[in-house]
Amino acid sequence: MAPETSLLYIHGFNSSPASHKAGILREVFERAGCAERLIVPALPPSPRQAMAELDAAIASAGPVALLGSSLGGFYATWLAEHHDLKAAHINPAVRPWRLLDKYTGIQHNYHTGEAYQFNPAWLEELRHYEVADISKPDNQLLLTQTGDETLNWEDGWDYYGDCHRYCGLGGSHAFDNFDAFIPLILRFCGVSLTSAV
Repeated sequence: MAPETSLLYIHGFNSSPASHKAGILREVFERAGCAERLIVPALPPSPRQAMAELDAAIASAGPVALLGSSLGGFYATWLAEHHDLKAAHINPAVRPWRLLDKYTGIQHNYHTGEAYQFNPAWLEELRHYEVADISKPDNQLLLTQTGDETLNWEDGWDYYGDCHRYCGLGGSHAFDNFDAFIPLILRFCGVSLTSAV
C-alpha cells in the first residue's frame, strides 16, 4: 500500500511553527490521528539555509505536498518547480527582495522574540530562487485576498495567472477564515485525512 502524502507547511518571514495557521493545521492533523504527516520546520532567516532545510525535509518526507504563506509561498514555488510537487500558496510574496530591502539592522521573530541581524546579502540569495515562468501551473494553487496590507495581491494574481487561483474580497495578509479553506488545500494537494475535515 502506497504511503499517504504529507503536508510541508512553510512559514513566512519572521514567523515560526508557532504561527496561527500552523497551529490550526496542527489541530486538524492531530484530530485526524496523523500529526506526523504535518511537517512544520522552523526556518532560519537566511534564504539559502532555509532552502537547504526545506530540501532536506522534502528528501526525508516520502510523498509530500507544500503549503507556503507569504515568503513561504515564494519558497514553495521554487520547490514545487524543482521537485515536481503540488503546492498551495497563501498571499505569497512574488519578488521578496523588493519587499525586504527596507529591513536593516536587528530584527525579532514575531513568535519567539529571537533577535538576529538582517544580512543585506540575503536579498541576492532570494533572487537566486526566482522562478521566471512556472512550467507546471496545474501543480500550483494561489489563495489571495484583496485586503492584504503587506503585499499587493495583484502581483500574485498576475504571476500565478495560469495556475489555479482564488481571490477573496477584503481579508488580510494573514488570510482571514483560513480554516474554511483547509479542505480545499488538502484536496488540491492530494493529502487525505480520514476524519479531519
